[in-house]
Amino acid sequence: MTHTEASAFEEVNEKVAQAGEILGLKSGVISALSSCEREVVISIPLRRGDDVEVLTGYRVQHSSARGPRKGGIRFHQAVDLDEVRALASLMTWKTALIDVPFGGAKGGVAVDASLLTDIEKEEIIRRWTRSLVHVLGHHRDIPAPDMGTDSKTMAWLMDEFHRLEGFQPACVTGKPVELFGAPGREEATGRGVAMVAAETLRQHSVEVQGATVAIQGFGNVGRYTALVCQELGMKVIAISDVTGGIKDEKGLDIKKFFGKKSLADVEVNERIGAAEVLEVECDVLIPAALGGVINSENMTRINARFIIEGANQPLSISADKSLRESGVFIVPDILANSGGVMGSYFEWTQNIQEFSWPIERFRSELDTRMETAFNNTNRVAEKYSVDLRTAAFIVAVGRVSEAFKLRGSLI
Repeated sequence: MTHTEASAFEEVNEKVAQAGEILGLKSGVISALSSCEREVVISIPLRRGDDVEVLTGYRVQHSSARGPRKGGIRFHQAVDLDEVRALASLMTWKTALIDVPFGGAKGGVAVDASLLTDIEKEEIIRRWTRSLVHVLGHHRDIPAPDMGTDSKTMAWLMDEFHRLEGFQPACVTGKPVELFGAPGREEATGRGVAMVAAETLRQHSVEVQGATVAIQGFGNVGRYTALVCQELGMKVIAISDVTGGIKDEKGLDIKKFFGKKSLADVEVNERIGAAEVLEVECDVLIPAALGGVINSENMTRINARFIIEGANQPLSISADKSLRESGVFIVPDILANSGGVMGSYFEWTQNIQEFSWPIERFRSELDTRMETAFNNTNRVAEKYSVDLRTAAFIVAVGRVSEAFKLRGSLI
């Protein structure tokens, strides 16, 4: 996103307002749906050598109309209140769109996770949890991993929560399988992105076998997306991370280097720049890293028929509009990457029941429900003659506004 464009939260609310108007909602209702229920900003003193560095932490709870709030916590130097608001709001619409009984929340700490030791990371997440324990809990607000955090971070969060509130494994999702996590959860976001990519190709009568894919990002989402795309028969021809990109027109064997920490360690004939992967000619482009990577500066160089948004808000509004007008079919983030929160829902459910599913059931449920959400959004797009992003917001805003009205919160 360039500095002249709308903030991340404003961009989300523009889509909410548009959907609300299409649905005929009153302006006050749209305002209520666009506002966050609670925003908490905390200071986190971190011991650094013989001194203390004070970090800023956040938890924004956007909506509880359809259930307890749900959303990840990210450690990244660019985290600020506006970004966390936008991501909390997106979680509200994402959970409503795929019809799981959650609202939206998001958390973060403004810190460069790559510079933290494990001890520092543990100290930060424990302090974050202690400061926010009164607004968290399995029937209030359930965190999960995000950029810069992982299953180990969630184990520390759960342990701190247990010290304060007693045994409640459903208080957080994305935990290690050995500590009440769910087999299948780690791969769920990437698997969902790949399944949506395959379904998109089928809907447009494009053969899944041999379809070319370029992926920006080799974190959790990017690597599992790449792996499942390969398993489904697609050809991943380019992928990148912060160290740069790799390319092979014949198709990269993702299984060979799936376990590598970074793409710098991969032996390959052709290397490209990290941003160049976005401009590779392919059937399917999957931005699965940071937001705002496709914008007014590079949108004319995009060379894909389909864009599946693995990351949150990877396209600016101007890029989204321009690319759609030029015939690119875009599957929005709140649909494409919702496999993660679907997987979190499965983990949460198992924790509450204290009953574990086999991974085959997890995958089968995920695939079925992602396909249902995709097809439902497609039907709404056709009904209202709108693009898929607008249709996704129509579905989600309709469900949340109905929940508000049924609760008696809005007349």
